[in-house]
Amino acid sequence: MKNKICCIFNIGPHYRTPIFKLMDKELQCDFYFGDSIGVPIKLMDYTELKGYKKTLKNTYIPYTGFEWQKGAWQLIFGPYKHYIVTGTPGSLSNWVLALLAVPLRKRVYAWTHGMKGNATPTGKFIEKNFYRLCHKILLYGEFSKNIMIKEGFKEDKLIPIYNSLDYENQLVVRKKLTASNIFKIHFKNNDPVLIYIGRIQKSKKVDLLIDAIKILREDGILCNLIIIGEDIDNNGIPNLVKKNKLTDCVWFYGPCYDENEIGELLYNSDVCITPGLIGLTTLHAFTYGTPIITSNDFSNHGPEFEAIESGINGEFFKKDDLKDLCSKIESWINLGSKKREQIRLNAYNVIDKKYNSYYQIKVLKSLLFK
Repeated sequence: MKNKICCIFNIGPHYRTPIFKLMDKELQCDFYFGDSIGVPIKLMDYTELKGYKKTLKNTYIPYTGFEWQKGAWQLIFGPYKHYIVTGTPGSLSNWVLALLAVPLRKRVYAWTHGMKGNATPTGKFIEKNFYRLCHKILLYGEFSKNIMIKEGFKEDKLIPIYNSLDYENQLVVRKKLTASNIFKIHFKNNDPVLIYIGRIQKSKKVDLLIDAIKILREDGILCNLIIIGEDIDNNGIPNLVKKNKLTDCVWFYGPCYDENEIGELLYNSDVCITPGLIGLTTLHAFTYGTPIITSNDFSNHGPEFEAIESGINGEFFKKDDLKDLCSKIESWINLGSKKREQIRLNAYNVIDKKYNSYYQIKVLKSLLFK
């Protein structure tokens, strides 16, 4: 089939299973995935895809930032017109693929973070020249699109496709959610509840959140905190909680992968906070109607941060500014029930509008089936 679509990705993260399955069903893609990117990311079961063809070997070239995906570039000679690839400018095999696509009159679509404005001059040069070879750039959001327009790219080449989690199943969970007394039972009080969800890494700066709770309590502003996730960097957060005598108001829930549990915990929390870098947590929190506070370190966040609109569904505080973080927390734990419900609807809206797999498949169809 001449117009069959070839997908070549560095890996298939588990969280992207829904969009890949939808592509498998509605676009009839052939899928080629790399084996590993050297960091602990849960992978999907590739055999769930009818179009799964092969797992390719990723080889990372030490001290260069470049990698090679064995067997990828030869696919340009396959029976495909369209190629959707992980748009990493450091992938030398994708460079070869994109270069050969030009004389062969085939189209390469780079699915990528795009330019974030924080690359070195050499890095920017590499980024720009790789993306120029591609027919279209599928971006995770508008932030990168605006940067790339300033760098001289035409707007119609830059297509925001955003990101998604398991929207269909999460929607089922969301529709069943109601207010519960889970936090009143655990904390034995009615104080507002802050929630942190995600792996506990140094880049997330959970220690800043603990410091903020301590300062707020000293000022007579009481709140609880639930931490959901695994400590992978040995951050010493439990020791910090103990040291600051916050044991009674901090709940270390641990890792959780049950969407019904996660839904209840997020839905009943007042605000979700990541003092450091944020990404997919944004989508998870908004799916269950929980506003978000994070830093204004935009160029280092994951692209999902731009779903946050100040005062509408969340807020940004000045990076590493503990006083400002405390001020923002105080504002968001005192919304009142009517305002809180409106914020919940605002959070739902951004997910239902564009951060879901149905929106993504619509974008892909509009490009591939013209």
